[in-house]
Amino acid sequence: MFKDLIGNDRVKESLRRLQRSGRIANAFLFAGPEGVGKKQFALRLAASFVCQNPSDGEACGACAACHRAAAFNIPKSDKKDDFKQVFFSEHPDVGMVVPFNKNILVDAVRDLEREANFRPYEARARFFIIDEADKMNDAASNALLKTLEEPPAASHIILVTSRPDSLLQTILSRCQIVRFAPVADSEIEEFLMTTGRFSPDDARLTARLAEGSVGRALALDPDDARARRGRMMEVLESILIRADRATLLSASETLADAKNKDNFESDLKILESLIHDIWTLKLAADPARLVNSDLANHLSRFAQNSRAGELTTWLRETELLRGRTEVNINKRIAADALFMEMASR
Repeated sequence: MFKDLIGNDRVKESLRRLQRSGRIANAFLFAGPEGVGKKQFALRLAASFVCQNPSDGEACGACAACHRAAAFNIPKSDKKDDFKQVFFSEHPDVGMVVPFNKNILVDAVRDLEREANFRPYEARARFFIIDEADKMNDAASNALLKTLEEPPAASHIILVTSRPDSLLQTILSRCQIVRFAPVADSEIEEFLMTTGRFSPDDARLTARLAEGSVGRALALDPDDARARRGRMMEVLESILIRADRATLLSASETLADAKNKDNFESDLKILESLIHDIWTLKLAADPARLVNSDLANHLSRFAQNSRAGELTTWLRETELLRGRTEVNINKRIAADALFMEMASR
């Protein structure tokens, strides 16, 4: 079943070897960018140990145990009490802890601690996945640490995170770390074509804008992405060609509008990709490396009207603003400040 997942072939082979040997750590940390399939890899690893017919280090994907291990019913609820527990799949030896809003509740981790001390019901081991493990607060982290310090022999915990540095060092030191890399554009593009939802041009654009994230690629609408990219191109045109601050303020208002709140960070990513492409052209690097290769002519004009030093500064400031979206900032003021700083060339 690992072979059905996209990218990270090195991780696949490593996990196959672990399954074949039967020597598996009590705690893993699956770390890497968002959307590269970390949780799916964790589920497939769990399935390989509950599968009734494993072969060459993989679950068969066809037996009743495999199907049950993949079937979760996690509620879409706004009730905090619903998330104070481990959610089990239809297989009693595969469970998952997920955040409520932006926090993993200490009660859920304590429930995991209790469940981990039970022997497997059907399989040779029990597996517990903590999704978005970086969302544990101090209380939840300390509760987990208690389990990691005295791990039950037949239970295994897999922490999944895109922000491993947010975890306690004492937790990191007790986990076998498996690092995931961004998925190659070509692999994402090929996968998107198999879905039947993308034209070749759309698949190529979406794969490049996804920055190595399959999840992000599937969430992107090509037409919407082109429209939002057009607005970011207008921002750069206003700075580099027309020196039009009025248009910049209007673009900032649109970017920070409440109707666009779910796209704010994504729009900044698009802006960052355009600036990076201009920087690439400015340095006379290979145009094949451009993310927005279909806009090469426009971007070349921008490159002629820019300086490498200011492009580097813009990249840094845009990345910093993206990082601050995790906290409660005034997006309109932040966008105004970014665009005005870029315009003060």
